[in-house]
Amino acid sequence: MHVKYLIIGAGPTGLGAAHRLTELGEHSVLVLERNPYAGGLAASFRDAAGFTWDIGGHVVFSHYTYFDNLVDALLGGEYLEHMRIARVRIAERWVPYPFQNNIRHLPPDMQWECVQALLPGHRREVAPTNFAEWFEYVFGAGIAKYFMRPYNFKVWATPAEMMSYQWIGERVSVVNLEMVLRNLVLQLDNVSWGPNNLFRFPQQGGTGEIFTRLAARLGDKVRLNTPVAAVDPASRAVHTADGQTITYDKLLTTGPLDILIRDQIGAGPAAAMVGDGMRAAAGQLARNGVFVAGVGVNGTRDDDTCWMYFPESNAPFYRLTNFHNYSPRNAARPGHQRALMAETSWSNHKPEQLDTLMDKTIEGLVNTSMLHPDETARIASRWSIAVDYGYPVPTLGRDDALRCIQPWLEAHGIYSRGRFGGWKYEAANMDHSVMQGVEWAGRMVLGEEETTYKL
Repeated sequence: MHVKYLIIGAGPTGLGAAHRLTELGEHSVLVLERNPYAGGLAASFRDAAGFTWDIGGHVVFSHYTYFDNLVDALLGGEYLEHMRIARVRIAERWVPYPFQNNIRHLPPDMQWECVQALLPGHRREVAPTNFAEWFEYVFGAGIAKYFMRPYNFKVWATPAEMMSYQWIGERVSVVNLEMVLRNLVLQLDNVSWGPNNLFRFPQQGGTGEIFTRLAARLGDKVRLNTPVAAVDPASRAVHTADGQTITYDKLLTTGPLDILIRDQIGAGPAAAMVGDGMRAAAGQLARNGVFVAGVGVNGTRDDDTCWMYFPESNAPFYRLTNFHNYSPRNAARPGHQRALMAETSWSNHKPEQLDTLMDKTIEGLVNTSMLHPDETARIASRWSIAVDYGYPVPTLGRDDALRCIQPWLEAHGIYSRGRFGGWKYEAANMDHSVMQGVEWAGRMVLGEEETTYKL
């Protein structure tokens, strides 16, 4: 079988690319997906108790008119809109997010430690060379100690000394001394920072509803249950695990870039094409895994928070989502149950015992006041998923690795995009991921420049 455009992965990037290609009149398109469902890391699942869960706390917000219009067309108005309410649990109290803008909620001794470290002569003045040094350069030693360092290790499962900071952009709210002192003296909160302070969410079906509908639009252009075994750049062919061979003119792959180099090209018919430099570069790409625990609880409480952050060690998770607040239909009995969705990372730097993480999650919910001890008897659902590829980590060697791998792939008619295909966390939100596929299609058909994914 031959197609003009072959796409590996029916996640946001692959589906976005296929959709745009068909808009542009290209119909020799095929998407191969290893799972029995579309959506990738943006898929959703309904458990046996009737709760709906996402693979982490996704929300719909956007930098792009195209993405907004696509979501509007797919959902047809069947979504809810929320103002973000986020908090940080620390020192047995809740601090409004962003933490660094709202330290007035801390105990006085912690407030002073954070402020003192921001005063002239106390903050690091030498330009940072890694993420850990950036904490103290921007926020001072106090905020770094109480939030930035412990929280980021819980998220990335990677020492901050091994990470760069150039990826940050709008991902992290920076701080200035005048604002901190003003908020302290005038008892003000600063909570509206960030691109996701207003977000949308499907009324039913979770985030995955968006991509289930997008895949349905593409019909038989999407082939589920079809894992790829090997990619042969020399013959421009993909070999599937069930024995099919599909040739192509252009290939977009959205799966993990290290697997593409190491296993799909490097262990297949074209293994000799992959030199030591490429293998070494792929080995420089770091990631974490994420364990998502969904805990459905009978009964409600008065809590309008969307999501919460947990820098301390009394809970394994770094983030918890009140998923029932995103949509009441995420609970099996809307209005009568809570759906608490927790995320815990792991890596070689931060090993976790996955078979005990659900019990530790529930213990952490009690420790952080998200469950009263007597509520554990009212748990109606325990759902979990462990994903080996959670976040691509922006390590110090990442950009050099990408500058080695990506040009080689493109010289052989292969384009790797998406959260793990592009391996750039800063361009891996849902809207970014869809638009990476859309812009790739525009480049292939119209010669347009890609602006979301750049080396």
